[in-house]
Amino acid sequence: MFNNNNKTILLTGCAGFIGSNFVPYFLKKYENYNLVNLDVLTYAGDLENLKEVENHPRYKFIKGNICNRELVEFIFNGYDIQGVIHFAAESHVDNSIKNPGVFIETNVNGTFTLLDIAYRYWMEKPFKYRDRYLAANNDPLSTEASLPRFHHISTDEVYGTLSEDSNDLFTEKTPYSPNSPYSASKASSDMVVRSYVETYGMNCVVTNCSNNYGPKQHDEKLIPTIIRNALQGNPIPIYGDGKNIRDWLYVLDHCKGIDLVYHTGKTGETYNIGGRNEKTNLQIVNRICEILDEKVPRSSCHSELGSGSSYKELITFVADRAGHDRRYAIDATKLENELGWKADETFDTGIMKTVEWYLEKYK
Repeated sequence: MFNNNNKTILLTGCAGFIGSNFVPYFLKKYENYNLVNLDVLTYAGDLENLKEVENHPRYKFIKGNICNRELVEFIFNGYDIQGVIHFAAESHVDNSIKNPGVFIETNVNGTFTLLDIAYRYWMEKPFKYRDRYLAANNDPLSTEASLPRFHHISTDEVYGTLSEDSNDLFTEKTPYSPNSPYSASKASSDMVVRSYVETYGMNCVVTNCSNNYGPKQHDEKLIPTIIRNALQGNPIPIYGDGKNIRDWLYVLDHCKGIDLVYHTGKTGETYNIGGRNEKTNLQIVNRICEILDEKVPRSSCHSELGSGSSYKELITFVADRAGHDRRYAIDATKLENELGWKADETFDTGIMKTVEWYLEKYK
């Protein structure tokens, strides 16, 4: 059993990419938290991602769906949950185009279920937390930092698309304009969180992040797809003309931003977390191919090829995705100035670490 002197936080979806990087980071940094990870283990979740912490005394994995109200209530009551960091989401745009209903169910209804149970467990009525949370500080006017908090992890895709002007950036005040069923479901869940702040006075924060990359990302995503296909000698598929622009954020930098907002962000506020690393998809694939050319030359993988053969020769342009947003880029000034966050990795350092991790995985 957990140490009862610690606060227990419910994490959702942490067998997936970002969460499985967050869990080891958070356990190592903080000794005063127990972590319960609720994950239904869809195709995107893999307990191998959490092998390093599976026997940790302050970590507990529970397989289950965030839409299962009875299960979530059981977890809140059984573990006295005093915080939620909500990662769980269906997140692949192509899948949302083929099967949008799953995205509405998980991302909207699942978020509502978590919020509503947290509200009823933590609060007596709107704008009134239960006395035991206030008494924890021996202060009837206890600060929001001591109150149970709900942290919702969202995406920059809720803002829609930007022009190709480099001065045009998503800020926390950018109107929502989602263009895919995935981004619409995330925008909807953000609004549900906002409603629980405004209507019930619940201690919630939202972070919207740019494209993450790094270790443990699912094979379906762009960077693992590039690396895997290159090593197998298969065509490397790039949508459209390859000039769609994304702002790339190294996953551990994102985890540090979540940590900072969870602990020091202001109730009801949204914070954008971005890497300030705008790259076209074509720039991404070219850089990865250059690293692979250096580390594992094609001639060493495919002996029939000449020594001058580059992985770039495998780049293949395919039909563009329906509703493919042209450009995302986040302005992280608010997070940097108000909370002191700063990305530790440049794209060059982050992509090198990422490629090396996948080379180890795919070897």
